[in-house]
Amino acid sequence: MIEGQIAPGPVLNGMSVDVEDWFQVGAFETVIDPDSWDGLQHRVERNTDAVLALFADAGVHATFFTLGWVAERNPALMRRIVEQGHELASHGWAHGRVFRMTPDDFRADIDRARKVLEDAGGVAVTGYRAPSFSIDARTPWAHPILAERGYTYSSSVAPVATDHYGWADAPRRAWRPVAGSPLVEVPITIGSLFGKPTPAGGGFFRLFPGSFTARAVRDANADDARPAMFYFHPWEIDPDQPRVADAPLKSRLRHYARLGAMAGKLRTLLRDHRWGRCDAVAAAEAARLP
Repeated sequence: MIEGQIAPGPVLNGMSVDVEDWFQVGAFETVIDPDSWDGLQHRVERNTDAVLALFADAGVHATFFTLGWVAERNPALMRRIVEQGHELASHGWAHGRVFRMTPDDFRADIDRARKVLEDAGGVAVTGYRAPSFSIDARTPWAHPILAERGYTYSSSVAPVATDHYGWADAPRRAWRPVAGSPLVEVPITIGSLFGKPTPAGGGFFRLFPGSFTARAVRDANADDARPAMFYFHPWEIDPDQPRVADAPLKSRLRHYARLGAMAGKLRTLLRDHRWGRCDAVAAAEAARLP
């Protein structure tokens, strides 16, 4: 072991990547028309390949929650993800928030994405994450549809209140959202920052000291050996991505801050804890539930 390195603990934590391009994020949804996406500079393949290299260096297998829109345009990337031992899972079709859909819209969205993902990757897709963690109290029909469609797990809930997403009253541990179904919801991990509940992944990991997320992982693992669920995006390791000058100031600050620091912080996080695919974490949690 390298001097100063922390020995990874015994709990397998979920490492996940939400595969979307820089122009598909919620922060820019009011200023970038989806009809313009095909004409923009696509950087998701190069960025996801960089993430794959990070994982290979760390000896970590992860889950890639991927937009169907991205998979349709990058089928070879989907095959590389699978060939390198990672899980390919669904992030919906084009980053539409679930609470803005009807049940029929949602069913069509996840079916369309799943078909493209499975055709590209050559594997069954059994995991789902809602864009912007948009399964919440407004969508009581979403989990039953996922169960109906045969998904084994979801990681679509952020059990916290933020200005962008959240379902503060949802459980912080894995839970069964549909009675009589094997479907398991594995929420993202919430830490405490200055006494306030705060998501421990994504932009919050990038913006705040790495010790915040490290503590959240340790706290989860210490709580009855509960796994943490971490997430980030390929665009977060890309400081050279195009700038959206007409986006709101808050969105620009949130999106572009500390992009150059992200890869180094990820290397430390990958080294200091035990990480694996979300399907393995969900299966282990399901075995503990009634």
